[in-house]
Amino acid sequence: MPDRKKKERLPVNLSVNLGGIALNNPVTVASGTFGYGHEYEEFVDLDRLGAVIVKGTTLEPRCGNPPPRIVETPGGMLNAIGLENPGVEVFINEHLPYLQQKGATIIVNIAGNTVEDYAALAGILDGEEGIAGLEVNISCPNVEKGGLQFGTDPEMVKEVVAGIKESTKLPVIVKLSPNVTDIVSIAKAAVTAGADALSLINTVLGMAIDVEGRRPVLANIFGGLSGPAIKPIAVRMVYQVAREVDVPILGMGGIMSHLDALEFILAGATAISIGTGNFVKPDIAQQVIRDLENYLEEHGIMNINELIGAAIQ
Repeated sequence: MPDRKKKERLPVNLSVNLGGIALNNPVTVASGTFGYGHEYEEFVDLDRLGAVIVKGTTLEPRCGNPPPRIVETPGGMLNAIGLENPGVEVFINEHLPYLQQKGATIIVNIAGNTVEDYAALAGILDGEEGIAGLEVNISCPNVEKGGLQFGTDPEMVKEVVAGIKESTKLPVIVKLSPNVTDIVSIAKAAVTAGADALSLINTVLGMAIDVEGRRPVLANIFGGLSGPAIKPIAVRMVYQVAREVDVPILGMGGIMSHLDALEFILAGATAISIGTGNFVKPDIAQQVIRDLENYLEEHGIMNINELIGAAIQ
């Protein structure tokens, strides 16, 4: 019998650089879908993930919106949580040490109602060890401008990003809202103000109605739609932005498999983030990492960076 040796598997490189944040692989977990990691520790090795992006953090504790706050929809879910969180001091004292001890790469999502809120948060977190970067949620109402979202106006985007950059040396990732007419102009405004990377997309504004009760299902009336239903929108926006800016992109929106992740990467994303998928399959992020590795090996690709933007025409 001939000696059939098993084909030697050569190591592939999954590491990427997201605007100054070194990731072991391009798979992160999205803010608001993974808590602070405690909830998933029996399913996922936190140090195996590219990064853990923690729940949106504000200066002071927030109770969020009244229930009902979540409703399942075909191909996704609507949420109107309202940025419920214990505030930055509790995060630093109670949650940050846990993530550090687990060896996670930590990206902190921050939110505020004024430019000063964002700058203050960035300054506080700048002094904490173990934080790799900040993700900035600009889908928040600016109370000084009558409730208009920061992320819908290029000038407000510039103002909030510039304020953050003055307050921190940490890499700054700006998370873009899809609820705009021209996402490219918003992306360019963020980059002009100093964004080190962009994160897109945030949830798409949606609504569900109880036909028996004849009223909106969510107490907040409107909510953010996430899950597979928004993936084509997200891939399109990543592609559009990647053609026009020269900073890395963190792509997200309905990723449920490594094939979904590869669509975002081929469209121009340097890394990806899994959100709603975590609720469906708690170990999904770890599975996607394994499947990406297998995909590269099977296709003879030694470095995942070779695929970034490969579909852009």
